[in-house]
Amino acid sequence: MQLSPQITFRNMKRSPAVEANVQEHFAKLEKFFDRIMSCSVAVEALHKHHRQGNHYHVRIDLRVPGGELVTSRQADEHHAYTDVYVAIRDAFDTMRRQLEDYARRHDQRLNVHAAPPHGRIVELNPAEDYGRIETLDGRLIYFHRNSVLGADFNGLQIGAEVRFDEEAGERGPQASTVHVVGKHHIAG
Repeated sequence: MQLSPQITFRNMKRSPAVEANVQEHFAKLEKFFDRIMSCSVAVEALHKHHRQGNHYHVRIDLRVPGGELVTSRQADEHHAYTDVYVAIRDAFDTMRRQLEDYARRHDQRLNVHAAPPHGRIVELNPAEDYGRIETLDGRLIYFHRNSVLGADFNGLQIGAEVRFDEEAGERGPQASTVHVVGKHHIAG
């Protein structure tokens, strides 16, 4: 667990068992989404009912990149949370669903806005099966014959526009895949 939630108790004594339960639920959230920046959990005993015991309210505030997610589990008039562990479980289940929606939207935004890297071939060495791409920012990226997809390595020309997937190689940046850009290219 990288992060520890801040747990606050209201109208009740601090409980190591409840804290452990919150930690356990939070660890599951962290495994699901590893970019959580902070988490605050408030566990509150609302009031004492002579026949039914305490009713509990649980609120979770989660900070994530670009936003904040909040869930609050308070019993409605017909179904009271008289078990603090059920209230905690339900609050974390609701937060997990919110986090799933956030992650889906966030990842979708990243995929829509992230155009693949572009460049032009500036060097070809057919005898040794490699070439180099110059990126738009002037860096040189190595690529091997086997990285070229949808085209013949021997048919490549210097100056051809390509898009590629970059990774770290033994001697610096290299392209794991290289696609020659045709008429219908993606603007960089």
